[in-house]
Formats: sequence, C-alpha cells, structure tokens
Amino acid sequence: MKDTANHGKFRDPYVTADGDQRASVALSDPQTLWFNTGTLCNIECVNCYIESSPTNDALVYLSADEVVGFLDQLEARNWQVREIGFTGGEPFMNPEMIDMARLSLERGYEVLILTNAMLPMMRPTVQTGLLALRDAYGDKLTLRVSLDHWSAPHHDALRGAGGFDKTLRGMDWLCDNGFHMAVAGRSIWEETDADTRAGFARLFADRGYDIDAFDPGRTVIFPEMDETVEVPEITTACWGILNKSPSDVMCASSRMVVKHKGAKKPSVIACTLLPYDPQFDLGETLEQAERDVMLNHPHCAKFCVLGGASCSA
Repeated sequence: MKDTANHGKFRDPYVTADGDQRASVALSDPQTLWFNTGTLCNIECVNCYIESSPTNDALVYLSADEVVGFLDQLEARNWQVREIGFTGGEPFMNPEMIDMARLSLERGYEVLILTNAMLPMMRPTVQTGLLALRDAYGDKLTLRVSLDHWSAPHHDALRGAGGFDKTLRGMDWLCDNGFHMAVAGRSIWEETDADTRAGFARLFADRGYDIDAFDPGRTVIFPEMDETVEVPEITTACWGILNKSPSDVMCASSRMVVKHKGAKKPSVIACTLLPYDPQFDLGETLEQAERDVMLNHPHCAKFCVLGGASCSA
C-alpha cells in the first residue's frame, strides 16, 4: 500500500498515482438500500459531509412513489436486502417520510431512519405517524440519532448552541414511547474509542436509554471525513497487507438512491458519502448499479477501508 502525497492521487479510476492497480469492490452481498430523502435540513453542521442546510436542495425530496419503484426493482433483481435506510439532510423534513417508511416496512424490510431528533421529528403529525409505525412494526423500525458527542459543549460546537438539549428532548420522547434507538457520534476529539463509548454509556444510563454504547451497531462512532488530510490510495495489494476483504467495505453491501436537483429521475449512487461525485453515480436503475466500484476517493481509504466504518446498523 503506497502512501505518497495527496497531490496526483485519486485521479485515474483504475490506476493509482504510483501506477499500481487500484482496488475495486463488487456488490457481493446487498444488505441495505439507502434513500437520501433530500439535503434540506433544519440545521447546518460544521463539516457535514453532504453539506446539508436549511437552503441546500442539491438533492431534492424523493417521493413515496419513487421509493416504491426501487422496492419493486429490489424484488425483480432478487437483491436479498435486509434493510432500507433513510438519510438526508434531515429525513423528517421530507413530507412523505412516514409514508416511505411504512411502504418499506410493509414489504418486510427493517427500516433505519437517520435523524437529529429535533423539531422536524417532534412535529405532532410526524409523532402520530411514528407511533402508528411503532404499533404496527415494533423493533423493525430503528431511529438512529446524530449525537456527535456525549457532552453538550463538543456536540454544540458542531451543531449550534442548544442543539444537544434539543436532541436529548427528542431522544427522551423516543425512549418514553418505546422506540428502538441507536446513536451516531464522531471521533474528532482527542479521546480513545473506549473513552468515547464510556462517555456515551454514562449518558445513556443517566437518561434511561436502552442503547448499548459498546455495540458498534447501536453506537456508531464515525471517523472525521476531511478530504485535505493525506491518505493512502488503496491498491489490490492492500487487501492482503491489511488482512481485509473487499466484502468488508460498505459498497459491497449497499447502494443509495438520490434525486439531483433538475433531474427527471432518481439515480443510484455507489456510496452514501459521495452523492455529488459523478464517478460514483451508477445509473438510474439497480441493474445498472450492480457494477464494481473503483475506490478512487480519499473517503474510500480513510472512512471505509482504513477506518472500517459502515453507515448501516
């Protein structure tokens, strides 16, 4: 695995800057189909990988009908998907979020919704819809709350003053009403993974949340995604050096559906982290999206291969 300066890296999809064969990943075991419900969000966070904000509509709202079309394709292509994930932006900004979740649950899929648990989720109409989904489907529905740190100062430094308390109020409501919850944090502070998880464990115990801080599927700690930081390119030789398999990487098991502003139809993206990079846009159908993904981006190296992270539960 070659580690040279970032200058000149990640330019050729097939060959690294050093002339080695770039690693690729096949869709070997599709487990999650993600839907980006739109990039509009009620807040604007520091270092948001997708640049969500109250004004960014680069990815427009998906409709329930469009989601149904891809659920039909899942069955036609015989993808053995276990989970449908919804991300944003803030998914509960999308007026059809409850319908999209219900339609996915009706097909027998587990549903994961990523949310900041703030005002969009706390609107009475959304709460009523969520309660109906809970009653019908129980733990088949998981809400994963973005809580960047277990302390208010660090969380609010990224999400704005008062954000920590607002998110905890949303989590209190989810807890009080028996929803299955998970949490997503970040690892950008100078503390070990063990220290971060211990901090979350104390918070969860204090609030009475039934979330295991030491289970990576229930408390996901994401590495920071800074494209200016030097990272190595991943070659075919890296799998043996790192003792990893291409099947370990997120794009071996997932795809994401987005709708770009001005586009007539949604398209399928190789990675939830790279919705704006055209080389990761695989086409308008799941059949087109079954092709291999070249690991030609710093996120591929730092986040997925070296960081070992996954957006799925």
